[in-house]
Amino acid sequence: MLTLKQIREDKQNTIARLAIKGVDAAPVISRIEAEDDRRKAIQQRLDSSLAEQNAISKEIGKMFAAGRREEADAAKAKVSALKEESRKLEEELRTATETMNSLIVTLPNVPAAIVPEGRTAEDNVVVKVTDLPSALPEGSLPHWELARKYDIIDFELGVKLTGAGFPVYKGQGARLQRALISFFLDRNTRAGYTEVMPPLMVNEASGFGTGQLPDKEGQMYHVGLDNFYLIPTAEVPVTNIYRDTIVDEQSLPIKLTAYTPCFRREAGSYGKDVRGLNRLHQFDKVEIVRVEHPERSYTALDEMVAHVESIVKELELPYRILRLCGGDISFTSALTYDFEVWSAAQQRWLEVSSVSNFESFQANRLKLRYRDANKKTQLAHTLNGSSLALPRIVAALLENNQTPDGIRIPAALVPFTGFDMIK
Repeated sequence: MLTLKQIREDKQNTIARLAIKGVDAAPVISRIEAEDDRRKAIQQRLDSSLAEQNAISKEIGKMFAAGRREEADAAKAKVSALKEESRKLEEELRTATETMNSLIVTLPNVPAAIVPEGRTAEDNVVVKVTDLPSALPEGSLPHWELARKYDIIDFELGVKLTGAGFPVYKGQGARLQRALISFFLDRNTRAGYTEVMPPLMVNEASGFGTGQLPDKEGQMYHVGLDNFYLIPTAEVPVTNIYRDTIVDEQSLPIKLTAYTPCFRREAGSYGKDVRGLNRLHQFDKVEIVRVEHPERSYTALDEMVAHVESIVKELELPYRILRLCGGDISFTSALTYDFEVWSAAQQRWLEVSSVSNFESFQANRLKLRYRDANKKTQLAHTLNGSSLALPRIVAALLENNQTPDGIRIPAALVPFTGFDMIK
């Protein structure tokens, strides 16, 4: 979440930049300022009451020693009254602080200066695009038809077992999934990321820490009996490893990677965008997460973008990189680059990765800090990226590599699949 210092000392810029995200922050910030002023006034009254209690308490013993019993009893009564006043003030202070914080968490992260204006995905800026492949031969199929033809993904069986959006991978399809996961983890660990295997469910504190809660869109699956949430991405448990933590400056950067299944309700999704693997409720994804020094976080973001690009290149997929506009960037992000691969049979771009810098927004919610050379604690910066999400990668691989003899496997994947063709 935004810091109170950022809101009060950089008020006009915060309001102007949040307008890029389509948010009118001025009314909320005015209420935050009012609650903060009330909080400070209550704190002053509380400090004064506590100071008076201490001063009187120090004198009571002297009064008894001097035989001034009635005066001492009156002083004790005064202290009791001040304690009751302090109790009420502490409650008022707690309420004012909670009200102020509940307002602050409704504000999204301030977008970076280079985030373009715009309201929808059509306003995103293409920063790089590769050449598209030549047209597929006549009779080429979309991936959901290829999955049926080669019996590698069973969508109907998934509906039987669970429901729409929960496919069953079979034979070479299952092996391809496993190969991609191993391939992505291999490339990430080779780049210096430490692999972790986190839980697939998190508590409320973890969901709040990375900004998934409060869950305004109801996109997370909630396990009500235990009040846990199925993770929408490994970013949530992996980043929360450092919740309520102070790390040494020398330990930065911290680079982690994890494979997990991911779970998203995808409420409101419909139409052609949900065919086959295009949009699922459960899918596999490999994630990279970094905890960075604030002075290096944008250099780190560039490094992460270059790393994801190198993997997509190895998969021999046509791709483009987008810088998301204000209306399309997430609640928590300051700057996001999306990767999309070309789906030859569907003749459309498919998003396969988002790489984002959250600056100190998540760290403030997480209470994730580092200790600098002067032994002072500062908020760290957090970043994350898909490296990569599997479903649409699989869709593009199947569609783009179909031949009369089967589906060709890219050379970089063959050591992981153990076969070079799906037949």
